[in-house]
Amino acid sequence: MDVLADALAVMRVGGSVSARTDVRAPWGLRFPAAVGASFHVVLHGACWLVGEGGERREPLPLASGDVVFLRNGAAHALVDDPATEPVDFAPAREIATSPIGHFRLDGPGARSRLLCGAYRLGGTRPHPLLAELPEVLHLPARPGRHGQLHAVVNLLGAELDEPRPGRDGVVPSLVDAMLLYILRAWIEDRSEPVGWPVALCDPAIGRALEGIHGDPGWPWTVEELGARGGLSRSVFAQRFTALVGSSPLAYLTWWRMTLAGRLLRESDSPLGAIAQRVGYSSEYAFAKAFKREYGIAPGRFRRGTD
Repeated sequence: MDVLADALAVMRVGGSVSARTDVRAPWGLRFPAAVGASFHVVLHGACWLVGEGGERREPLPLASGDVVFLRNGAAHALVDDPATEPVDFAPAREIATSPIGHFRLDGPGARSRLLCGAYRLGGTRPHPLLAELPEVLHLPARPGRHGQLHAVVNLLGAELDEPRPGRDGVVPSLVDAMLLYILRAWIEDRSEPVGWPVALCDPAIGRALEGIHGDPGWPWTVEELGARGGLSRSVFAQRFTALVGSSPLAYLTWWRMTLAGRLLRESDSPLGAIAQRVGYSSEYAFAKAFKREYGIAPGRFRRGTD
């Protein structure tokens, strides 16, 4: 089980949205707060990322090939110069069903091409992995760094430069793949000795997480999870808690309830089937645990009522 991909799959509440953006200086684009995470790719030219809507932020210069990821989708603006007044970003679609929008702003100056978009991620139970991300993650196009991410950027640029058959299928797939490459790049750049990036790369803790995500309904014990990585119960529990930020069984319960919430909202599976899938032998035990976690009974949660 790929823990990173599994965590993102449970968090996603819809497909990504993106728009090809062609602008000439002077230009500025205002982006309102988004549900999920925002991203921008500078395919050609340069610009600045600045705060909007009360967000105080030092202007961040972005160059060709750079990727920037805004974890909480906070309001912001992209401008050719920090002194330029932005206008609202309002992309159109050539065809109503096209997954790729387009936006153009003409001017007399230098040209820039961007890909601007958002990933629809649920905010009610964000995975702790994403909670460790900085609010603004800037990944510059440095030679020799994050080659796979920038290969995706180059492919996106090529697809958007010239319309070819299949583009509407290729670009959304590349955008979705880019999210994982962004997170990989962040994991590779982290220097702290603790946290989720370290946990995912730790052989013993990584195997335990793979077990939890691969079979959340199994009656896991701390001893059994530790044994997957060849560690004693006490050593494993201490290392897991230090890296992940919660005890093994606390994380197991949290993940089970997160998965249960998704199944309740996105499937028609009976409560008994969901209870068994996430490790509860009876609907009663499951309902009790679910209400303790969410503050609402599973049936009412499924109906979307308070």
